[in-house]
Amino acid sequence: MADPAEELEPGDGLLVVDVQQCFCPGGDLPVPEGDRVVPVLNAWLAAATDKRIPVYASRDWHPPHHVSFVEMGGDWPPHCLQDTEGAAFHPDLDLPPQTVKISKGVRLDHDQNSAFDETGLAFRLRRDKVGRLWVGGLALDVCILASVLDGRREGFEMVLIEEATRPVDARAGRKALVRMREAGARIFAAETVGG
Repeated sequence: MADPAEELEPGDGLLVVDVQQCFCPGGDLPVPEGDRVVPVLNAWLAAATDKRIPVYASRDWHPPHHVSFVEMGGDWPPHCLQDTEGAAFHPDLDLPPQTVKISKGVRLDHDQNSAFDETGLAFRLRRDKVGRLWVGGLALDVCILASVLDGRREGFEMVLIEEATRPVDARAGRKALVRMREAGARIFAAETVGG
């Protein structure tokens, strides 16, 4: 694993996307090996805390009968219902007390896959003087992809921590990496450190 302390610099931020119990093994909408991102992210969170890098954590926070659910004509089974155990962050995720929590998927009329979609995140990042955002979490081919693309549209330098994410579908995950690169995002892979 790369040493996050060697990578994080002033002007950086760390975004943890949707590392919630519903998306981990045993949850309502589990991402294969979703819990494997937790120890990787914890190393980044510890380094961010030590270096006073701001931390942001998004979460799906759906009302009952949300438009994204199959029962309402959406694509997904019910998941991450507000105030339920499934919507909670993974219990082993070491979010620092000062983490800025971003609730998405709260709108009644459409889904919000991106942490930037009508959440005010871009405004907060600019206020916090963040220019480069390191990103990890779940899932690579859905909410990570949407967040990274939106971050680029907002003008931020986006860096995906590849070992800190997992896809719902492996093939879709590979396509997501291509799309992110094409949008100008950097893919940080441990094996390419120093390259």
